[in-house]
Amino acid sequence: MKRFIPYVLSLALLGQGACSTNNKTEEKEQAVVTEEALPDDERMAWWRDAGFGMFIHWGLYSIPAGIYKGDTVRGNAEWIMDKLDIPVEEYEKFAGQFNPVKFDADQWVKIAKDAGMKYIVITTKHHEGFCLWDSEITDYDIMDASPFKRDILAELAEACEKEGIKLCFYHSIVDWHHPQAQAPLYPNYNAGQKDSTVFNPEFSKYYDNYLKPQIKELLTNYGEVGVVWFDGDWIPDYTTEMGKELYSFIRDIQPNTIVNNRVDKGRTGMSGMNKEGSFAGDFGTPEKEIPDTGIEGVDWESCLTMNNTWGFKTTDHNWKSSETLVQDLVDIVSKGGNLLLNVGPTSEGEIPSPSVERLAVMGDWLDANGESIYGAEASPFSRPDWGRYTSKDGVIYAHVFDIPNDRTISVHPDIAISSATLLASPDQAVEVDKEQHRLRLPEGIEDEAVTVIKIQ
Repeated sequence: MKRFIPYVLSLALLGQGACSTNNKTEEKEQAVVTEEALPDDERMAWWRDAGFGMFIHWGLYSIPAGIYKGDTVRGNAEWIMDKLDIPVEEYEKFAGQFNPVKFDADQWVKIAKDAGMKYIVITTKHHEGFCLWDSEITDYDIMDASPFKRDILAELAEACEKEGIKLCFYHSIVDWHHPQAQAPLYPNYNAGQKDSTVFNPEFSKYYDNYLKPQIKELLTNYGEVGVVWFDGDWIPDYTTEMGKELYSFIRDIQPNTIVNNRVDKGRTGMSGMNKEGSFAGDFGTPEKEIPDTGIEGVDWESCLTMNNTWGFKTTDHNWKSSETLVQDLVDIVSKGGNLLLNVGPTSEGEIPSPSVERLAVMGDWLDANGESIYGAEASPFSRPDWGRYTSKDGVIYAHVFDIPNDRTISVHPDIAISSATLLASPDQAVEVDKEQHRLRLPEGIEDEAVTVIKIQ
């Protein structure tokens, strides 16, 4: 058995580099992906066409599920360690309890595929520092610190390969468990987020000897990785220069991997926009929001929750309706973005049933209307009051959110209508008034969430 170094001992040995070196005696044979670098438009093509992906926030925080010693964390469950000031040595105990015996990679991937999702982004390591794969860099991982003894990422990689889903990795730059990544003294392990004047003089060692080697593991042991999705760039120790180096480091290993903008220190807020002259990664990441008019000239992806939190939280029952989620997807695609929709599995390894139910409804809608989403471009017309437009190959798709009482909608005067049909029921003709630029929907056929009219 490899010995798990507890936090107190690791602090004592920090001067000897105990936390930044590998205390494992065996190394995996790394299968580096070798591929020719594509031009950027070709590299981004699959992601732009996909439109819809699954975000998975999963880690030790699923055990307390938002509650610690009778206190309920405000906001996101995955921040419980920070928000409720749980000591590192106390939080480590959750690793010994993490035994998700109901985890089934094939089932998770099937849920995503049935929902119409084309890619999955899973938290390989969130801010808490616990790793969901068998890392050679640390013992604070699923194989060594937990009783589960199974490599989550390896099983997901195999399941995604079978189903044709792109596997992507979220990875936090922040690490509340690693002494070289924290503020110098507990309880200020996250002081850098609260006070930008607090630095850790050892952070560059963490970056060189821990963060980068773990990224290399993720890019060499699990086949082709669609996206590396970073978070935690806000900490003062992390620099734009580090971000540029990390971006190049990733592309050298897997030239066609896509990297989000949070690899960069320069982004302002969650909108995905970067200050002038800064390095920006490949796409912007508005969080829990949909930009009113999209983000002009930038690839972007809105990451949204189904309730209020990312990680599983037992007290959060504020679920959005399936109708709202379908309309969010349409709204985002109509503005040129992707939707990355989150699920927060339980500590046993199950995706909560309210999430599964909503994803199933979205999948049914996409089965009938996916043509208007996958590979679709942003609307070339202003937003109508009854819904949204998307376009593809010279066809305009009118997504009707609210059908008027007279069942008639006015379309943009620049749309030269040849014919119109219901996308989900192509044998159902839609009445066209070309002079008035109006369409009248037949009775009794509207979709509960969004009715799509295909306009030639």
